[in-house]
Amino acid sequence: MATRTAALGSAIAGGEAASHWRTRTVALVLLMAIGGYFWTVSRYPALYKKYSQGTQVKVTGAITFGTLLPVTAGMPLGQRVWRTSINWLQANEIGMTFGFFFGAAALTVLATMPRRRTGNAYVNSLLGAAVGMPLGVCANCVAPIGRGLYESGMSTESTLAAMFSSPTLNVVVLAMAFALFPLPIVELKLATMLVMIFVFAPLISRWKVGPITAGECAVEVPASATWGQALAATAKSYAKSFWHVARVGVPLMVLAAVLGALAVETIPQTGLHTPATLGGIVLVALVATFLPVPMAFDVLFAYVAMSRGVALPYVVTILCTLGIYSVYSFLVVGKTISWKIAAAAGGAVATLGALAGFVAMALR
Repeated sequence: MATRTAALGSAIAGGEAASHWRTRTVALVLLMAIGGYFWTVSRYPALYKKYSQGTQVKVTGAITFGTLLPVTAGMPLGQRVWRTSINWLQANEIGMTFGFFFGAAALTVLATMPRRRTGNAYVNSLLGAAVGMPLGVCANCVAPIGRGLYESGMSTESTLAAMFSSPTLNVVVLAMAFALFPLPIVELKLATMLVMIFVFAPLISRWKVGPITAGECAVEVPASATWGQALAATAKSYAKSFWHVARVGVPLMVLAAVLGALAVETIPQTGLHTPATLGGIVLVALVATFLPVPMAFDVLFAYVAMSRGVALPYVVTILCTLGIYSVYSFLVVGKTISWKIAAAAGGAVATLGALAGFVAMALR
């Protein structure tokens, strides 16, 4: 009797998997269409342009490469915060649009798959890193994608690894770092990232937290017997997925813009031009971890700081913390997974960045 029941269950599961292939195919085409358009039309051409500019790159905004609205020191604080917030939202317009659309598509695709994680936390972290590396989006724009991955049933460690690897292990960003900095400095940056992905993320998987249970998907994609049904099912599921990602991500995006602008407009940057101290390194690490900056801003800002005589420990700390995590990442991870894990991730990034700064201070 038990054998018959097992065989029947296996047959049902096999039938459901077979009936999902059309929907999965349509969802995959949608996912690749969104990704292909963004990567070929916007992201990689923009990254290559920054790479080709090299030492001539311009950083004119407080937390952006350019500015839509000018901001001067003589303006009242409220006006500076408002203008910097608008500049940040405009600078992230394309990346955030991609993040929401791609995150929803990833949730739809993964909802059609029977397995979205393994029993090995290190394998899950490796899987997440492999997903994140080619995305080509900053720590802010990858947050909606991370929400989509987690709500599809992917593990906590896979989600965090994807979010950490996207802004830091992208091939163009790494090429920039190797071109602009001495090898030991780049090695420190890579070491901190590998620890975040293959030590911190697997360890955090032991924390049994989150709004969904292991492997459960927040969106259900019905099976389809025809291509017409597959198209209809994908469209309906994608709309649900998009709402699931955007209803949290959009309000928090506006909040992050204001918080980031407030931080960068109130914290004086003159301290960077003083000799490095242990306390100064810790403060730089905390601020850099908090600030929501665009893709490759960490590498280019750190290079500009180094070229202007900022102490090397501060430069290393900036390079190892800025752009890897942010207040927006913290808000989305906290709302999606847990506030405890969100705080732990930020603390780990700041701690490792500070340690890298201490190493630079000891070796100089």
